[in-house]
Amino acid sequence: MTNFPVYILALLGLCMIAGFFVNRNTARTRLIAAGGGREGGWHSQASYHGFFTAWGVAIIGLIIFIFGLNVAPDDAGVGFNVAWLAALLAASGAVVIGAQRFIRSDFRARTYVERAILAVLVMLSIIAVLTTFGIVMSLAFESWRFFQKVPLNEFLFGLQWSPQTALRADQAGSSGAFGAVPIFAGTFLIMLVAMLVAGPIGLMIAIYLSEYASPRTRSIVKPAVEILAGIPTVVYGFFALLTVGPTIRNFSESLGFAVPTQSAISAGIVMGIMIVPLISSLSDDVISAVPQSLRDGSLALGATKSETMKKVIFAGALPGIIGAFLLAISRAIGETMIVVMAAGRAANLTANPFEAVTTVTVQIVALLTGDQEFDSAKTLAAFALGLVLFVITLVLNVIALTIVRRYREQYD
Repeated sequence: MTNFPVYILALLGLCMIAGFFVNRNTARTRLIAAGGGREGGWHSQASYHGFFTAWGVAIIGLIIFIFGLNVAPDDAGVGFNVAWLAALLAASGAVVIGAQRFIRSDFRARTYVERAILAVLVMLSIIAVLTTFGIVMSLAFESWRFFQKVPLNEFLFGLQWSPQTALRADQAGSSGAFGAVPIFAGTFLIMLVAMLVAGPIGLMIAIYLSEYASPRTRSIVKPAVEILAGIPTVVYGFFALLTVGPTIRNFSESLGFAVPTQSAISAGIVMGIMIVPLISSLSDDVISAVPQSLRDGSLALGATKSETMKKVIFAGALPGIIGAFLLAISRAIGETMIVVMAAGRAANLTANPFEAVTTVTVQIVALLTGDQEFDSAKTLAAFALGLVLFVITLVLNVIALTIVRRYREQYD
């Protein structure tokens, strides 16, 4: 049967399009004739009759498609495929002809079409929720298998990360270490460096654009800053590995101490540059949302523009700015490519940003790359790391969205 089901689906799409245009034109002809040369007097427009036909063709066609998949023998030949194709064409034609009986003034085609669209939207929403639920359950199930092999307290509070397990029972060095503290320490160290770079720069850009820049300057600077958000992360990784890392290393050597090319500070600086547009754009939006009456009232009382910014506007926009920072932190924690190229994979437990470290996402990629056994603790550790990372980012996003929503309600 090979790719024939794909052709059947493509033909079904063509039948839907053809059914739409045939019955839409039929409805338009009848509708104009009934209206004395102009459209009017009918419950539904001609296009709704076309959509009603297309929905009918889709439902019948999918039933035939699923039935054909289930009854198709393993050695289905040309005869079966031709019969399958003919059944689809015959059923589609019957639906188009049958739907023409309903093309009349009192038929509520629009109501049925809108109900069908609503059903599709509800179904897609349910699929999205179930997909999220499935991801969480798969992480939880595999993590539970991991914690049967490695105690939870050893994973959460262990200070050594060396996830090497033996392929044979008699192999030397068969015991691994799954203490995740160095992994999370490296993650938060790089995130801290990134936020120290992105936070002040992004916030200052937002204040300038919203309060001090002329409309012409704002129209030029804001799109230029937001271009940074569209650069692929692998390009940032190259920039960190080939430019920022060697520059920091050479500068450090000129001061008399050695710094490796791959370090937490080079990865953090470049990651901070990457998330500057996120902070500046969100902060600009919340600062601009502060009512103009607050600015006017402060200036009318004799405050300077700077005092108004610090004591009135910034205070009013503070919840939204905090939400922007939390979203940026979530973005920094989940970044992978820059860290792989700029910070290395060494699981060092250190607070020195000039040393090589690794992060949760990098270790997940390393653990799941290549030929792996999904029964080993080494592979299952990736799911445990993913589960903890999911919980951290989920909590940060919930806090950020709660703050932003409360802020918006304040001025709506």
